Amino acid sequence: MELPLLPTMLVGSYSQPAWLIDRDRLGARLPARVRARELWRIPEEHRDEAHDDATVLAVADQVSAGVDVVTDGEMRRESYSNRFATALDGIDVDNHGTAIDRTGKEVPVPRVVGPIQRRHPVEVAGVELLRRSTYKPIKMTLPGPFTMAQQAQNDYYADDAELATALAAAVNAEVLDLFAAGVDMVQLDEPYVQARPEAAAAYAVEAINRALAGAPGPTALHVCFGYGAHVADKPPGYAFLSQLDASAADEISIEAAQPQLDVALLAELPSKRIHLGVLDLRAATIETPELVAQRIRAGLEHVDADRLVVSPDCGMKYLQRDVAYAKMVAMVAGTRIVRSELDQ
Repeated sequence: MELPLLPTMLVGSYSQPAWLIDRDRLGARLPARVRARELWRIPEEHRDEAHDDATVLAVADQVSAGVDVVTDGEMRRESYSNRFATALDGIDVDNHGTAIDRTGKEVPVPRVVGPIQRRHPVEVAGVELLRRSTYKPIKMTLPGPFTMAQQAQNDYYADDAELATALAAAVNAEVLDLFAAGVDMVQLDEPYVQARPEAAAAYAVEAINRALAGAPGPTALHVCFGYGAHVADKPPGYAFLSQLDASAADEISIEAAQPQLDVALLAELPSKRIHLGVLDLRAATIETPELVAQRIRAGLEHVDADRLVVSPDCGMKYLQRDVAYAKMVAMVAGTRIVRSELDQ
């Protein structure tokens, strides 16, 4: 990919239209781990077409705002992880299990009852639409194997580490197919390495590396404290970050705006390109370009400009569309301020 200095991109999700998904029901519950078809407003027989239309709109918003690397906005997903996890063999989709969410609440999760296998590509079909909807570089996102293992009831494998290894093989098959279909970057979402640092220390990096093995293009890994819509109080530091410098991911995406992260922590990732979150997605107020620029400048005190990417803290799924768009515009405008300073 040929990108400008300080390239901008979304973490993955963009705000889904209210005609596509019931946004009130979406916001009133924790992110779905099992299928949640009741969230869709469009009947199933028309849903594929509606997902395509919403994807084209999400791409158009990103291009209009000036974002450098474009995603599909995850318009087809009820949550970032459940669409992929529930498409795998070995999952009983009719009889779910339970697990404790990172918020401490018990939630329904996929129940693993047999060998995990990817029976067919899950997100590859959307790549062609994404590619023909923009001339810009494109990124697709997938849930990471460690996080999916934490979001499951394991009734088959000897332990969660073995489950994560099996999930990693399924993710790897999808990663390779996405690149073969023409994506420029693939990102894994691994928020649970932060939520479960002891388990992460035991087997997360190994599982991530298996998931990314043989990737022929750039790969990123997103780590966060949970959606701002659901998590109000966030710590100013990561419990599991420096360990990710040993991972196979080329780039690490972290949130920094809402938790007011101590950006000196960026020094813990000396070999990685870093996606710095500069948009607080819990706040409905729109950042000014100058505030975005300040947050970028703070990151540049610890990371060279050629190793910094500018992003929102996390996915924009829970924001109203007008708010999401305005924040994205501010992100691009603030980035251009800093680029112009660096050019002087």
